Amino acid sequence: MDGAVRDSLAGTWGVWQVLDSILPTGGFAHSLGLEAAVQLGNVSDGISLHRFALSVLLNTASLLLPFVAAACTCPSVERWKTLDATLHAYLSNKVARNASMSQGTALLRIASSVFEEFPLLKEMKVMASSSHDVHIHRHHAPLFGILFGLLQVDSTTAQRAFLFVTLRDLLSAATRLNIVGPIEAAHMQHLLASHAENLLVQYGNRPIEDAHQAVPVIDVVQGVHENLFSRLFRS
Repeated sequence: MDGAVRDSLAGTWGVWQVLDSILPTGGFAHSLGLEAAVQLGNVSDGISLHRFALSVLLNTASLLLPFVAAACTCPSVERWKTLDATLHAYLSNKVARNASMSQGTALLRIASSVFEEFPLLKEMKVMASSSHDVHIHRHHAPLFGILFGLLQVDSTTAQRAFLFVTLRDLLSAATRLNIVGPIEAAHMQHLLASHAENLLVQYGNRPIEDAHQAVPVIDVVQGVHENLFSRLFRS
């Protein structure tokens, strides 16, 4: 098999593996504010879940896609450290920051072990594990972009994949919270795909300077999570 074809196929299979829900990145780490929204009475059924999902996707597109795009375009240690520190400053509440760091830490640990052909991931893991560099936070979006860049995936596809995993994880959380069943969640995922694609067209490939919270109320709801009486998810 031709080397270029082999590398292309390896990248394609790698992307599928990253998107597969079987990848152990912490299924109960982050409900994207859904658990808090349920207990606050903002989400109680499929209709309100659909509205909430629209807002989460919008916030993800407006705030996080620029970091995915920038990291994917130039996967390097310096770019990663810069984006990681910048996103840490952008995330406005402790719960959102901790969720992003938890997901990113899991992704870096798994990716550095699975994708051994990329020594950069191993180097990043060693740096992140060092107690001497307190400025490395391991946020999810930049690490996701770095990994897709190493897999030689274009930035638009990487951003589309990030929206996909966001929606996937939100609806997975919804089924675990018994808001909807698996079939209804799958149907909703299908219906929301075109909306996510429109958001990609609107917010994709924007510079970091344009990153912002489009739906601040989602950020407020996420921040309440630590005060819930009972919790299924960590954030």
